[in-house]
Parts: sequence; structure tokens; C-alpha cells
Amino acid sequence: MGMTMTEKILARCAGLDKVVPGQLIKCRVDLVLANDITGPPAIVEFDKIGRPVFDRHKIALVPDHFTPNKDIKSAEQAKALRDFAKKHAITNYWEVGRMGIEHVLLPEEGLIAPGELIIGADSHTCTYGALGAFASGVGHTDAGAAMATGDTWFKVPSAIKVELTGKPSRWVTGKDVILTLIGMIGVEGARYQALEFTGPGVAALSMTDRFTIANMAVEAGAKNGIFPVDGATEAYLADKVKRPFTPVAADPDAEYAQTVAIDLGSLAPVVAMPHLPENVKPATELAHIAIDQAVIGSCTNGRLDDLAQAASVLAGRKIHPDVRAIVIPGSQQIYAEAMARGYIATFIRAGAVVSTPTCGPCLGGYMGILAAGERAVSTTNRNFRGRMGHVDSEVYLASPAVAAASAVTGHISDPREVMK
Repeated sequence: MGMTMTEKILARCAGLDKVVPGQLIKCRVDLVLANDITGPPAIVEFDKIGRPVFDRHKIALVPDHFTPNKDIKSAEQAKALRDFAKKHAITNYWEVGRMGIEHVLLPEEGLIAPGELIIGADSHTCTYGALGAFASGVGHTDAGAAMATGDTWFKVPSAIKVELTGKPSRWVTGKDVILTLIGMIGVEGARYQALEFTGPGVAALSMTDRFTIANMAVEAGAKNGIFPVDGATEAYLADKVKRPFTPVAADPDAEYAQTVAIDLGSLAPVVAMPHLPENVKPATELAHIAIDQAVIGSCTNGRLDDLAQAASVLAGRKIHPDVRAIVIPGSQQIYAEAMARGYIATFIRAGAVVSTPTCGPCLGGYMGILAAGERAVSTTNRNFRGRMGHVDSEVYLASPAVAAASAVTGHISDPREVMK
């Protein structure tokens, strides 16, 4: 029996010819990631081991969750990360003004390549599967240990094949694809499994779409999400990754626990209602729901294509007077390019506020906290109760196009209706 993409990468990193689901293995890692929330406790665990970092070039530290610092506690957390980076001469550390949201920044900086194994003390580390890598979130203890040893352990996951066919229509994006999938299988539908996206429909998805889809694999309970490497992947990597890499492809006789088929051409803009990402409904059915806030950004939807999509909806329009609209570019590079293309001016003219790159409101951190009874439509990845503020607030997950259209109308809206 052949191996899946995930199994092939895990086998290589474990130094084995073959692995099978359920097998416990120890793998060499290509990169260890931590941020200003998870980094400080990881450093505490690292210090207990009493040895130097395994490779100062293979650790990435990104202060993105509460930075620029919102209070004394967040300042102390960021300082712990900064001091550790200086002490160990970590090359992949970004200070405020140069950093971005970690899962946007690392691919942009060329730190992720096909066939590599990346762990991060952040659940959305699975984003990097868009580039044909095995990437998964781990706890801060595992991250701290890996910074010292350069390896970690895994139970090999079984895999679900997601067979994509067709081509999405104008306003259907990667966010609609992954929300539709989660709506089909549920938030535990891929628990500790790999989601392997394949089929002719992959070619119809942009890299931005793929990053968004891989990013939210964890919202279905998946250990990782992964895409095959094709021309679009290679074009994205061409000016970013200079080191050699070896892409993997699933064997024709690879064994999957299940196959899920999605015709991209049949999809429409959707929204995940509170308080789970599986509560998915067509945007057209939710026009009765008024909103107080729209958030466009995050590691899920803060890339240049996402901002372009939102700007195309907001151009020549105004944010509804009852709505607060917050736009957060995923990195400084994206911010600068969005400015050069006129997107930032479009957002400001429409009545939105544009933030420095930060996770900010996504995790209820700052710069967009909701009060009791308030509703937000957001391009972030989670809508659990209390995720963005008060436990009696509500978060509706959607694409940048839906979020922008909703910001204009004051209620959840399908962009196809607004753009008529």
C-alpha cells in the first residue's frame, strides 16, 4: 500500500522508509515557531533543559498577538521573546514595524518549502500545508523542547482525501470552500487526521485560497491540511525560497480513511454562524441579521488578494453608519503594496480604520473587542462564544467579500447582491 503526502513527509523526517496511521515516530523538524503568547512559556520549558538552541536559523519568533503592546503584561511577554532572540542570536525574529501576522509572514519570508516539517506553538500553523509542507500546531512544552533538541514526536494521522472539481464563480473564495467543508463534516470530522486536498479543482484555486483553506483545517479538528505542489506553488516560491526542496505526491494506491467530494462550481458565498465554524449557511439567507462590526484581516484572510477583494466591494461605497469596519493587513509588505495599489485609500474613504499588522481582535486581544449583544462579521477563523469579546457577543465567519458587503449594508450580505 502506498503513502499519502502527509505520510511521506513524516517518514522522511523520521528517517523511515514507510509509516502507517497510528504509528508513533520521532521526527526531525525543519522549523519551530512561537509567538508572544506561546513563546514565553516555551522559553521556560527550554531553559529547564539546559542546552543551547538546536539551530538558531530554524527557530522563528514573531510577536504578533498583542503587539504593538496593549498593556504592561503584553509588553513583558514581548520582552521575553526579544531577550531570548538576542541571547541565542535567533535570525528569524521580527520586531514591531517589520513583523507581520506569523502565518502570513513566514511563507512571505521564504521560511516554508514543500516537503518540510514545521511545528508551531499556535494552532493555525497548519496554514503552511498550502505549500506542500507538513505543518501542525503543538503545545508550548513541545515547542520549547524542540528548540533544544530539534525533534518532536507524532502519532501518524490517517487522512481524508478532499477531491476538488470545477471552478469557483466570481465571489466564491477559499474561505467559502473551507467553511463548506467544515459544514459538511463538522468541527470534529477530521479529528487528528490529515486533510489532503487534491483533484483538478486545485488548479482553479489561488495561493491565497489555499492558504485560507489550509489555515482552517484545524477548525475541522485536523492535525494538518496539505495541498499538492503545482505550477502555482512553484511560481509563489520562485522569488522566496532559494534552498533546495523535495515536493511529495501521494501514491496512486495511498489509503484514505474517507473521501469528500466538492464541486467548486456549485458553491456560493457562505457564513458560519455562532458559535461553531460548522454552523454554515448561505449568505443570502442571513440578510435579517444586523451587524455592529466588520473585521477584514487575520492569518486566515489578511493577504493582498483578500484586501483587493474587500477594496473592490468598498470602492465608491460607504460603511454603514451603524458599523465599525476594521481592516488589518497581514504584513508590512502587504500593507505597503495595498497602499501602492490604492486599497488603503479606498478603505479610508469608505469609512474603515486600517490597523498595523496584528492578530488583535481575532482572539479577543484588542483593537476590536465586542460588547455584550454585539455582532461582528469577521474574516478570522473562530467564532466560539466569547472569542472576540463578551460571552454574549456573536461572531459570524465569512470571506473578505462578504464582510465588506455586510459593512456597507449594515447586515450580513452576499456580495453578488451588493455588486449588482
